[in-house]
Amino acid sequence: MDAEQLLAGAYDLHIHTGPDVIGRKLDDFEMAERMQKAGMKGFGIKSHYFCTAERAALTKKLYPDVNVVGAICLNNTVGGLNPMAVEIAARDGAKIVWMPTFDSLNEQEHFKTAKHDKLPFWAKMKMELEEQGKTMPNISLLDESGTLKRQVLDIMDIAAHHSLVLATGHISVKEIYALVEESAKRKMKKTVITHPNFPSSDLSKEQIKELADKGAIMEFCFTTPYTDKVTWESVYEQIRYVGPENCILSTDLGQPQYVYPDEGMKMFISNLLQNGFSAEEVRIMTNENPTFLAEI
Repeated sequence: MDAEQLLAGAYDLHIHTGPDVIGRKLDDFEMAERMQKAGMKGFGIKSHYFCTAERAALTKKLYPDVNVVGAICLNNTVGGLNPMAVEIAARDGAKIVWMPTFDSLNEQEHFKTAKHDKLPFWAKMKMELEEQGKTMPNISLLDESGTLKRQVLDIMDIAAHHSLVLATGHISVKEIYALVEESAKRKMKKTVITHPNFPSSDLSKEQIKELADKGAIMEFCFTTPYTDKVTWESVYEQIRYVGPENCILSTDLGQPQYVYPDEGMKMFISNLLQNGFSAEEVRIMTNENPTFLAEI
């Protein structure tokens, strides 16, 4: 099978479509239309700022052949670690809850020490709001004793009850381990490590394997190597080390300057096929595992 054939039936559970406060390459309807033409099964709408369950429901009404997945990301704009926001999102049809991304203490600390050619949108807006006296706290999953906060445990209860995907966002390695170990105790089957090779977490292949052995699923995103945050060779190495059966592929696309998400997924699939991965291994990561997360 070639990349185009493998694209049919695939999911991409990590796409940044519009409308959003950040400029996006395309909106939800355009994405659904492209998915439908490509024969893809569905996609997840990720916003750093809003719950997307309502947008997903409206898009599915127009494109019933595409399973559009709503989500919530626990940044300050939804109240941070807010169990009630997760409960209402789930009741409205959301299937994914991300732990904090750019509002996480880990991402903020990493941002201060990293080199930047230009400020990302979220940093510019944060600075603008702070200049207006609208400060927002950095969010940690851990209390002063280093254990998961009560709100996190409540969110995990809600995720388990509604069969939500529990994704790590941009939290620290210590927080990732705490979350995965707790989810293992609870026998949760839908804990996903969001781009484990992202610079602010940068898990080693040994850590990735250890977390997979505890029941977590690794989400490898196209944009991480595509934007030179890591090498393609390191992605291949990590997927081989942990095993495709423990992974899903997503794009994390939607930025105006990059390719369309369906194009990115096709490129991702082609790269893997050209570097020793079988069609069946790719199918597991693009179809079988994401279908379990989105539909069960």
